[in-house]
Amino acid sequence: MFIKNDIVALRVAEPNDAELIYRWENDMQVWRDSETRVPYSMHQIERFLLSNNDLISEKQLRLIIEDTKNGDAVGCIDIYDYDELNSRAGFGILIDKKYRKKSYAKNAIVLLLDYCFNTLMLNQIYALVLKSNTNSSKLFESIGFKKCGEKKQWYRTPDGFMDQIEYQYIRK
Repeated sequence: MFIKNDIVALRVAEPNDAELIYRWENDMQVWRDSETRVPYSMHQIERFLLSNNDLISEKQLRLIIEDTKNGDAVGCIDIYDYDELNSRAGFGILIDKKYRKKSYAKNAIVLLLDYCFNTLMLNQIYALVLKSNTNSSKLFESIGFKKCGEKKQWYRTPDGFMDQIEYQYIRK
C-alpha cells in the first residue's frame, strides 16, 4: 500500500490492473465527466502502465483506490498537470458504479490532499467538474474545495454545450 486510512488505500496502478482500467476508461457513460471522446485499446493502457505512470517525468500519476477491508479496487484517482515550479497539480477521480455513495471518493481525496501537500509539498490542487455533475461539486465543496471559476459553454455534448466549474484547494 502507498497510503491508507480505515476506509481506502491508494496504490500505484500496476500492469495487472490493465483489464480493470480498460473497463473504466471505455465506459461511455463516464466519458462526459472525464471529457473522453475515444476509446483506449488494451495495448495503450498496458503501455501506459509499463512506462508512463510517472509523476516526475510524465507529469501524471494514476493511483488505484482499494477498499482497506477487502482489497477490492473501487476506483482510481489521477494526478495530472503536475507543475513542480508553481507547486500545483490537477486531479480526477473515478469510482466504479457499484461502489459509489459509500464514502470511497471522499476518503481517497483526503488521502490525496495529504500526499500532495505533505509529500509533494504542493501549494494547491485543482479539479474540473461539469456543472451538471452536482454530486462531484457537493463532494468537493464538503471537503473544502472552493469554486474559483466557471467556463461557459466549455464542453460540447449531443444535448448542447455545458459549463465547466474549476475548484481549487489551497494548502492551509
